[in-house]
Amino acid sequence: MKRFFYLIVGFGILSCSNDDSVTPSPEPQVVAEFKTNLSELNLYSGELSALDISPYAFQYELNTPLFTDYAHKERLIALPEGTTMQFDGDGLPIFPDNTVIAKTFYYNIDERDLSLGRQIIETRVLIKINGQWTTGDYKWNDEQTEAVLDLNGSTVPVNWVDNNGVAQSTDYEIPSNTDCFTCHNSYDNLTPIGPKLRTLNFNLNGDNQLQNLIDNSYLSGLTDAGEVDSIANWEDTSAPLEDRARSYFDVNCAHCHIPGGFCDDLSTLNLDYATSLEDSNIIQRKFSISSRMGIYIPEFSMPFIGTTMIHYEGVDLIQSFLDTL
Repeated sequence: MKRFFYLIVGFGILSCSNDDSVTPSPEPQVVAEFKTNLSELNLYSGELSALDISPYAFQYELNTPLFTDYAHKERLIALPEGTTMQFDGDGLPIFPDNTVIAKTFYYNIDERDLSLGRQIIETRVLIKINGQWTTGDYKWNDEQTEAVLDLNGSTVPVNWVDNNGVAQSTDYEIPSNTDCFTCHNSYDNLTPIGPKLRTLNFNLNGDNQLQNLIDNSYLSGLTDAGEVDSIANWEDTSAPLEDRARSYFDVNCAHCHIPGGFCDDLSTLNLDYATSLEDSNIIQRKFSISSRMGIYIPEFSMPFIGTTMIHYEGVDLIQSFLDTL
């Protein structure tokens, strides 16, 4: 009969027998709670800066992502064990309590040579607790070894070289918790923005991302991704111009310019992708849209917060669309 003992190694436990076999401890479960340090949430495995996602979470991408001063983003969702997201139409699914959604923002030192590394700036976290979403933001240290919960916001200077070999820089603004509520506000309730099913429904690495979520039991109540609408990739020039522009509006603007959003009482625009062009008031407001997207003046330019520069490629797309109206 084998005799067993336990060897404590760091925070893990290794089970050992007298035949020298060793069973490594399982990965720690994701913690659905705002701790002081990002590492305490167990969203990542191994060295934190590697951004290797925990096996208890999954990564997702958006067909048209939000523009944030050319930052790259790694997006993940961690569901409590034994639960799934539930289908609720083309928009957001219903997330179970203790779901954690995280988005990490970083810049590659040189887009032409990724071996030079990256500068990780922040990890934004949403946690659903007792039916309500809460927000927190973790600011990464200069050593890139840890990120600390910071609800006050701050500015971080960033320098990088773009794909054309041009040196770029910005004073990146990490949002405060108040800023987070501004964008994630729907009828005075916090809500996620990005992982709408119509935004997840596209081919990624040869497979449909939404269908993979269904097949891997991350999403229930739906068997065929083809039953869900999808938005266009704003950079896909083979797609109709209006679809590309409306997709860009939906992801970058509609969280505020929508019934119940921050700008509901300030603007007549309804930029939700599912809203008809006639009901969106884009035609009536096209000159205002053009002027407020085409320049960067704090507290005047659109988007209202979340960027510190003009997204020239996005502006060109929107202006091309507005010129057809």
